[in-house]
Amino acid sequence: MTATPQALTLLLLVRIAPEHRALLEQRFQVIEAPTPESRAAAIAAHGERIALVLTNGATGFRADEIAALPQLRLLAAQGAGYENLDVAAAKARGVAVCNGAGTNDDCVADHTLALLLASVRALPQQGAALRAGVWRDALPLFPQLGGRRLGILGLGTIGLKIAQRAAAFGMEIGYHNRRPRSDTSAHYADSVLTLAAWADDLVVALPGGGATRHIVNAEVLQALGPGGHLVNIARGSCVDTEALAAALQAGQLAGAALDVYESEPLPPQPLLGLDNVILTPHVAGWSPQAIRATVVNFIANVEQLLRGEPLRTPV
Repeated sequence: MTATPQALTLLLLVRIAPEHRALLEQRFQVIEAPTPESRAAAIAAHGERIALVLTNGATGFRADEIAALPQLRLLAAQGAGYENLDVAAAKARGVAVCNGAGTNDDCVADHTLALLLASVRALPQQGAALRAGVWRDALPLFPQLGGRRLGILGLGTIGLKIAQRAAAFGMEIGYHNRRPRSDTSAHYADSVLTLAAWADDLVVALPGGGATRHIVNAEVLQALGPGGHLVNIARGSCVDTEALAAALQAGQLAGAALDVYESEPLPPQPLLGLDNVILTPHVAGWSPQAIRATVVNFIANVEQLLRGEPLRTPV
């Protein structure tokens, strides 16, 4: 007999607003466990009946946890990233895996342009100066986005949306992927270093994981140059934090705006004392619309799984 959604127990490992959690509670028996302690306790107490797990890329889900859930049918990442989900262990057990690809792309792209514009135009520094009684005549001039070259490291779905928004500001777009795309006229660079040397500003929009760890290092930052700005909305591991701090302190880079950190959820200590750094707490993909879309997408994946149909957003 095929299980109904109401009969399925969901282990929810991410914090979501009550109105979004209610969508899940209407359909599943929800066990909320957003901390390591509550997560371990929930698996120990309810592991025999948990059929669904909803986590995210940073929080992940381990092989030993998968093994402790004999009824597990679907392991899901809320957003697009799934770097800390043990996909191989899940699939070895016959557990389906999905993510939230496409659900928050617009929100991430909006936040990226907000970070870039704030960094290039030095909005926090100008606001601080005004509060200190400094008027514009005593401040340097800061560039406009129009005419600047934006390098996008990772021209996937989100990268393309960032490119569209940046082009509307009059920026020239370049990118680096493992291979060129045939559906864009943007300038292709065959390496990260080549892209950084070409660009005025660099946005990191890559997946996390070992293959991209510290892909933005001291050499890349030096190539970006003293007028350049770095924006990271991908994963903290993509950028060498110590190298970034050193470049900013030495005047080798004009500014940085980061939504993700190697240390998260703790703030990046080497960057906290620098006034040319903008920090947000990994919220680029968070808006009421985006979070609702991730929940609706998860529910759709469950329903398709129960009908024996291909998942909407499989991993």
